[in-house]
Amino acid sequence: MATRTVGPLVRDWRTRRRRSQLDLALEVGVSPRHLSFVETGRSRPSPELLLAVAEHLDVPLRERNTLLLAAGYAPRYSHTRLDDRSMERVRVTLQRLLDAHDPYPGVVVDRSWDIVVANAAAGALVAGLPASVTMPRLNVFRLCLHPDGLAGRTVNFPEWSAYLLGELHRAAAASADADLAALVAEIEGYPNIEPSAGWRHGTADGELPLLVPLRLRTESSELSMFTTITTFGTPQDVTLSELAVELFYPADDGTERALRSAREPQADSLRDSLPNG
Repeated sequence: MATRTVGPLVRDWRTRRRRSQLDLALEVGVSPRHLSFVETGRSRPSPELLLAVAEHLDVPLRERNTLLLAAGYAPRYSHTRLDDRSMERVRVTLQRLLDAHDPYPGVVVDRSWDIVVANAAAGALVAGLPASVTMPRLNVFRLCLHPDGLAGRTVNFPEWSAYLLGELHRAAAASADADLAALVAEIEGYPNIEPSAGWRHGTADGELPLLVPLRLRTESSELSMFTTITTFGTPQDVTLSELAVELFYPADDGTERALRSAREPQADSLRDSLPNG
């Protein structure tokens, strides 16, 4: 995308967000005519205008840098590796958060939903999975949907997979990320996936559940868990803006007892094997 001129990029993001030129121009504080000239290349936008447009269109920080580069300006947002020295407090805080959440599973994922930090309970869930699932990097969608991953152990796979596919499609559409688009194509090629299937939910009497849990069979019990997603509140770095913390919680008393009583010696190996950055 960096080789494209800025006008088409602005138009693409406006179209992706389903905004009209008039509506966006009024919010940004320029005339629709000027915005039209920017999109057609007749006018070169200032960096301040580009950033204002990007803010109103909720463009990811990574792609805001792309807009600036396409217009001939320097990137505004840093892109720091997670293993950089300046990120030490972030790494420590994330690991402390996940460790405090143990014995419930918790992970930190990047923009592609690759796991970059995990706690021991998460390691216990993925222990023993084949390389076809865990390589080249352990990805949440691949982990949950691959036929050799957790899919075979997921009791409510039709509901859970439909939910995950919806989330993956929304993430790919919102970010315009090529890696996520490739992941969509990969996962929709799995033999156990129905790309056109809607979100199947509800009970026999038609009632909707409060949440769609992940229900996993284990050697000794069945686990039922729901998740929450947390992001940084004011990120000004590309890496931080793309990180999310996913925490799993027991959805019933049996799951809580099972998680609290389980202690897997190999669980810490997941944390040790995760690359940062």
